[in-house]
Amino acid sequence: MDVNKIYCMDCLEGMKELKDKSVDVVVTSPPYNIGIKYNKYSDNLSREDYLNWIEEVVKEIKRVLKDDGSFFINIGYTAKDPWIAFDVANVIRKHFKLQNTIHWIKSIAIQKEDVGNYPNIIGDIVVGHYKPINSDRYLSIMHEYIFHFTKNGDVKLDKLSIGVPYQDKSNIKRFGKNKDLRDRGNTWFIPYETIQYRDKDRPHPATFRFPFP
Repeated sequence: MDVNKIYCMDCLEGMKELKDKSVDVVVTSPPYNIGIKYNKYSDNLSREDYLNWIEEVVKEIKRVLKDDGSFFINIGYTAKDPWIAFDVANVIRKHFKLQNTIHWIKSIAIQKEDVGNYPNIIGDIVVGHYKPINSDRYLSIMHEYIFHFTKNGDVKLDKLSIGVPYQDKSNIKRFGKNKDLRDRGNTWFIPYETIQYRDKDRPHPATFRFPFP
């Protein structure tokens, strides 16, 4: 049995080979339609054509996904067009229930005075990487959305599999049932790696590593 096998093919064609309700989890990050220069794919479709394509994929995902399965989709946006992610989510809304919205945080700045008396934090924190926007109208984008869709909105999650220890240990007995592990929540700080040379270090225009559990 092939535990990890990659099929290099169009996702729609690939899903047609799968049986109904045979997939536990779908994790995807489609092109955002923001003009990225892919080799074969046009990332400059009209909004209508783009959303129609998204819906075609979503319908096939619904067919192959089990009734208790989860569908995670990572989608970003641009400062000039902030509606992309929401438009995509609204298309999917016709076929799935939105169970969770996760914010993929790429960079964050926290002032020490806002942190409080945490023993391991002694100064201001600025961590992560981002692409600065040279504009006096828009804020630099520090996050993307990860929408978690399910068929009925009632899929149970093993949240503590990616849990974090309590900062205030007095909360262990109060909330943790004697286990020093709490729900990570819906903000995930995962900075991407910086590159020095695009052609050498990032041969694909939209590569990233995203560790889903």
